[in-house]
Amino acid sequence: MRAGAAARVRRALALLAEDARPEAWITLRPARELLAEAAVTDARTAAGEQLPLAGQVFAVKDNIDVAGLPTTAGCPSFAYQPRVSAPAVARLAAAGAIVVGKTNLDQFATGLVGTRSPYGAVRAVHDPARISGGSSSGSAVAAALGIVDFALGTDTAGSGRIPAAFAGVVGLKPTIGLVPTDGVVPAARPFDCVSVFAPSLRIAETAAAVMAAGADTATTRTWPADAPLAASPTPRIAIPEASALDGLSDTWRAAFADAAERLRAAGATLVPVDIEPFLQAAELLYGGGFAAERFAAVGAFIAADSDDIDPSVRGIIGGAEHLPAHRYAEDLGRLAQLRWQAMERIEDCEALLLPTAPEHPTLAEVAADPIGVNSRLGRFTNFVNLLDLSAVAVPAGTVDGGPFGVTVVARAFADRVAADIAALFAPEPAADSPDSGWGPPGLPLAVFGAHLTGQPLNSQLTRLGARLLRPVRTAAHYRMVALPGTPPRPGLLRVPAARQGRSFAGELWALPPAALGRFLAALPEPMTLGRVRLDDGTTATGFLCESHAAVESPDISEYQDWRIYLHHHDTSAAAGSDERSPV
Repeated sequence: MRAGAAARVRRALALLAEDARPEAWITLRPARELLAEAAVTDARTAAGEQLPLAGQVFAVKDNIDVAGLPTTAGCPSFAYQPRVSAPAVARLAAAGAIVVGKTNLDQFATGLVGTRSPYGAVRAVHDPARISGGSSSGSAVAAALGIVDFALGTDTAGSGRIPAAFAGVVGLKPTIGLVPTDGVVPAARPFDCVSVFAPSLRIAETAAAVMAAGADTATTRTWPADAPLAASPTPRIAIPEASALDGLSDTWRAAFADAAERLRAAGATLVPVDIEPFLQAAELLYGGGFAAERFAAVGAFIAADSDDIDPSVRGIIGGAEHLPAHRYAEDLGRLAQLRWQAMERIEDCEALLLPTAPEHPTLAEVAADPIGVNSRLGRFTNFVNLLDLSAVAVPAGTVDGGPFGVTVVARAFADRVAADIAALFAPEPAADSPDSGWGPPGLPLAVFGAHLTGQPLNSQLTRLGARLLRPVRTAAHYRMVALPGTPPRPGLLRVPAARQGRSFAGELWALPPAALGRFLAALPEPMTLGRVRLDDGTTATGFLCESHAAVESPDISEYQDWRIYLHHHDTSAAAGSDERSPV
């Protein structure tokens, strides 16, 4: 059972008092203020108000606005006091979560190292001699230490994934635009997104779902009607050809091979691909015209020559001041070509598996070569937002005594696919735990025969990105007949109240809205789609049968479950499948 908000706040305050990584924070809210807000939250839940995040506390990267707290973007002279919170923060607070404070970052979210801040270099959780990764350094560390239940970062080049790998937590990077970036100090506006750090995938998904729900803003995109709701049970997953891993040490290559093998053991097919187009796209983010986006964001402030600008940040942002417009236009064209090539390489795969980082540097190594180390760290992350992809970074073991992480990269709006594959590394403990709500909305479809899990036509659902929600039973108003044909399938008929009906076992699936019409258009006689009443009083669209079929087909209602009927009859017939039919 989840602890009350007041108890959770007191636990966070106790952990903060231990002072394990004080440099992870820039601003903390006063204890009395946190406890007062927690008391209000507990009173609201006690009165019966439904607050899905009540009892959880979170941290916010200090380039995201929180009303009442200064936004510094890692630069004291830049600080301002926002009047309202960013929509992402406001939605979490409305759901009952409590902001503990603002976290440290690579200044202006420019860097993957976590050391470019006048507030101090943030050290790794497991080894204070190593970097935490950036730019969302403080948020990843706060989540890893358990001070907060989750933390917000931003991710333009990998800032929501590199720190996750070094901290041993999940880093969920949504498709650009699913979570609004209003109220976020921009780094490279077209490629920015808000990300989530959490100790578990379920917590990260729940926070992302809350932030993505709500009225559209100027920076949001909506789920398309054909967005997949799930990965297939046996996904095809691209992995880089060996040559792409040449820069990794033997131990890091072995750790990645072990991670890939875990997916194979879970039923995935691994497909080695040439990822050179992805890597070339990654070089465009800092090495081409797109650097102008960083100057457009904060270049005027940098040019004012404040004395608290990190030298590396000044060089990167200031160096873009005189980039010609034609360079930006040329790189847009180059990026479009690389996007086409990259997607062609993984055309028949659901996702791409990569090491999140190629190494874990020490603070000394970064100090000796700040630009070179940072560039190497972005090898497998910089391209993701440029190519408009979704990603989930997840722990996948250990390497050289510290955490090792991989990233599952999927297409835009295939966020649910990436999360499902990432869950194969860190499966959630309870199959009956409440759904996180993360992913596109789907239309419910009740199935009772050949489309059930394990039955010959189930792949017609999974190929369309459908998601199994739960087992169901109909209300006791139906009969079932065994229809002729291959593969065998039942017909479900609603009967008048005067006749004896039965309740039948089935499954409730969620189907992408664009796919439901294809089912209806291709249904063979005597099948049809209609409203099916379930035993809990709700209704769902489901497969039904025209009444004339009952005259010509045997009644099998006594079994009340198509699978039980098959078990008692010729089960070998169930092995047949008509893959030509979309239904």
